[in-house]
Amino acid sequence: MTSLTIRPLRAADIDPLAQLMAATPLWKRHHVTYAGATRRLQAGLENKATIDVAAVDGAAVGFIWYATRGIFLRSGYISLLGVSASQRGQGVGQALMGHAEQVMFAEVGEIFLLVSDFNQVARRFYQRMGYQQVGGIPDYLTPGVTELLFMKKKESGVR
Repeated sequence: MTSLTIRPLRAADIDPLAQLMAATPLWKRHHVTYAGATRRLQAGLENKATIDVAAVDGAAVGFIWYATRGIFLRSGYISLLGVSASQRGQGVGQALMGHAEQVMFAEVGEIFLLVSDFNQVARRFYQRMGYQQVGGIPDYLTPGVTELLFMKKKESGVR
């Protein structure tokens, strides 16, 4: 990885990030298409959702979509995290998570996210990042798939 920066989503990022989503097997399993991903990202940009982009040498290679008070108007919630196949394992996801956690933990005491039960790679990644499974929601996004609820609490003394 050369020069990684994290910045807010721009209109020019929508196409490459929608392509990333449509090409990712996980999102394919949840029936995400390029057109649907494009609409979702465009709506997020228009509605001023918090979507931050990881760029390497200026090119968007990943993103994180989160809300500081996205759960019960009290806790942080990470809605989506995506990294291009060519950048996985290079620290991009970890950098995006660290960035979002820093922003959210400045205001809240815990962060939640969902992981599909079949997604072992993501489950291990989030566990390495300090998240613990605290529940599950069967058939939430896709019939036959349980979305596992993970949580991370702010460490004492962290601001």
